[in-house]
Amino acid sequence: MRRRLVGTYLLLLCMVLLALEIPLATSLASRETAGAVADRLADATRFASLAAPAVRSGELDALSDELQQYHELYGIASVLVDQDQKVLRVFGDEPRDPQETGIAIRDALAGHQVGMPETLWPWDERPVVVAVPISDGGAVLGVVLTVSPSDRSRREILTLWLILALVGAVAVAVCMTTASRLAGWVLRPVTRLDAVTHEIAAGDSGARVQPGLGPPELRRLSASFNEMADTVTASLERQREFVAHASHQLRNPLTVLRLRIEDLGSRLDDEELRGENDIALEETDRLADVLDGLLELARAERGRQRVEVVDAVSLTLNRAQAWSPLTERRGIELVTDVPGEAQHARLVATALDQALDALIDNALKFTPAGGRVEVGVAARDGGVEVCVRDTGPGMTEEQCRQATERFWRAPDAQNVDGAGLGLSIVTVLVEASGGRFELAPAESGGLAASIWFPAGAVTV
Repeated sequence: MRRRLVGTYLLLLCMVLLALEIPLATSLASRETAGAVADRLADATRFASLAAPAVRSGELDALSDELQQYHELYGIASVLVDQDQKVLRVFGDEPRDPQETGIAIRDALAGHQVGMPETLWPWDERPVVVAVPISDGGAVLGVVLTVSPSDRSRREILTLWLILALVGAVAVAVCMTTASRLAGWVLRPVTRLDAVTHEIAAGDSGARVQPGLGPPELRRLSASFNEMADTVTASLERQREFVAHASHQLRNPLTVLRLRIEDLGSRLDDEELRGENDIALEETDRLADVLDGLLELARAERGRQRVEVVDAVSLTLNRAQAWSPLTERRGIELVTDVPGEAQHARLVATALDQALDALIDNALKFTPAGGRVEVGVAARDGGVEVCVRDTGPGMTEEQCRQATERFWRAPDAQNVDGAGLGLSIVTVLVEASGGRFELAPAESGGLAASIWFPAGAVTV
């Protein structure tokens, strides 16, 4: 936008300069031409006054000496013509354009002083032609015609034009500098507004636009944006607090309800009623999982977690060992592929633990007996990547894009235990750590879930 504004200012200035300098350049050329013609007319008029008695008496020697000296001194050719257009004397080179000089002579014999051309241009090499009638008592006896080179006049015009162009160039340079600074002053709040918008979108809810920058309209826009950001942030915070408080408060009655259902089940003798009782207990467990997920998500979204540097290799091995009993019981092979040296990652506290638990839990849910779950760690892109791959049914690319939405479940996974919050929690924790989380179909079948964290330096 800044370039477009400066370009607009520059275009307007160029149009104004052209509208002013083209007429001015034409005026300067006309003025210089008029000056040159006036000088030649003055000389020719003097020679015409001297030529009147000489032409009348036929004694042209004295006049010829004057014209010859004039030619030798100034390099201006002259021609003396009688009233019958007969050339009496020629001093210097013959005129190169007899037609133009013929027109000048005829007009002069009609009693007019003639000067050509009307305007000299730097690229026009025509000479300055001046014709003055030789008059005596009202009768025209002949014509004095001078033909002078226009080189000096054309150089003067070109010099004036160059000065004019230089002034225009300086004006353009000054305009560009001024327009650039003006555009920067006008657009600085917009640039900052754009940057703050991206910061807020990236998760920094405390980012705000610096007030008091730019013109009054943009100052009001900045103030309105800050007020809007404050309102939205406060609304989101209230929403998270409500979810956290509601989830926490529901835990106690849910625990009491489960105990009562268990107590009731111990008193039932009917097998069918016991089955219904077990289903009720499973539903309370499912509701407890949903509440735990909502609590964890609310904590993660607040972005107030402590940041720490951990060894992703040792932590991954630890979580794999913790899940080993369940994998053995289900007949699933759990393998790790980690480097021999430590890989330190910078992340919010427990982010990698919780992410691995959620990803391994999902992999085990959907991997059939005899399948394989692989957990790998590798250094990549200036950080640490942890990947969990399984040999389950996997998901399509469209399902992978939807899987991180809260409470989303795949159509063929509605009967699988879970609340649909695990991957949402992983996404929030990874993004809060400055990392990224990706789901994609594995090359060998199944699903590949990879999380990347920026590398961290170990402090001693």
